[in-house]
Amino acid sequence: MTIKRRMLLGAAAATALFATTITAVAQELPRNVRLVIGSTSTGGDTYQNSAIIADALAEELGINIKVDAVGASEAFKALGRDSRGTTLMIFHDQSYLGNLYGVTGYADPFAEYTVGPTVAINPGNAYLVPANSPYGSMEDILAAAEAGERVRVAIQPGGVSEIGFSAMKNAAHLRSPGSEANIVAVNTGGQSDKNQTMWDGLSDVINGSIQGNEQFTQLPADDAKAMRFVWITARPATLEQAPEAGMGGTTRDDMLAFASPETSVPVDADADFTFDKEFFFLYNKEMDPAIAAQIDTALAAIFARGDIQTRQKESFFIPNFLPMAEAQQHLGAKRDTYKQVISDISGDS
Repeated sequence: MTIKRRMLLGAAAATALFATTITAVAQELPRNVRLVIGSTSTGGDTYQNSAIIADALAEELGINIKVDAVGASEAFKALGRDSRGTTLMIFHDQSYLGNLYGVTGYADPFAEYTVGPTVAINPGNAYLVPANSPYGSMEDILAAAEAGERVRVAIQPGGVSEIGFSAMKNAAHLRSPGSEANIVAVNTGGQSDKNQTMWDGLSDVINGSIQGNEQFTQLPADDAKAMRFVWITARPATLEQAPEAGMGGTTRDDMLAFASPETSVPVDADADFTFDKEFFFLYNKEMDPAIAAQIDTALAAIFARGDIQTRQKESFFIPNFLPMAEAQQHLGAKRDTYKQVISDISGDS
């Protein structure tokens, strides 16, 4: 009888140990992780930022993480197929802006996936005019629209490029209802295409970036490719964290002069429109929450040590770690603000 009892207790203990082992395995990231990104470029900001994070996470956890630049559509498909944690995704605000603008292939990331922690900001989203433009500021542009002038703005429709354009139209409407119709989109492709519309005289304003366009702002004013910044959409609190030397010949103080509050593009009667391009994780909806918690914990340890912030700033990113719960709240509120801006100007573009 005693032997049978011991055998039963032993079997129960072995079963419990086996279950614990299975649970522990299920709660860990796999040894090899594919980190897909919403870009096909291996030289752009999404890849650069994701590579920094992947390297740090791989070292912290002792696993292999490979960044795979497959583009937004393929990345979302890959993420949707894999609930094991083998496939993770890093993307930026385009993930929900594409959905708000109705771009094909963009589901609501808050409903179809799990929004994970934020890791960095690219503060560079900007608008520029030719060096010889009659518009010296956003005030000039909004005043011109109010006076009935047609202002052509080159954008890549459906996301980060378009949200500032929507904000311009919203600001024009607030200033003088109806004048928003004079701010019109020149829909084009990537940065080189937008630049070309300016040089060809097809646009008056272009969406660009500090990183991609600053070199053109340093050209002599009589150079056919010379440009000037008129607006940087990042929050001043974000730009104040950028290196004081800035980028190229544009210092941090120069950048702050093109951002709120010195350059004002109102979003309503009380505040200016601002936009930080933020990078964050996206997870499969069915992925084990313990894996998400493991990533949160690992990132908290990485950012607490501080080395990654130095590497991010060297690439002109602003460190911005928010654990998953805080990130979901922050990005949800941000999405709702831009949803209202887009709704207010819908039918006018």
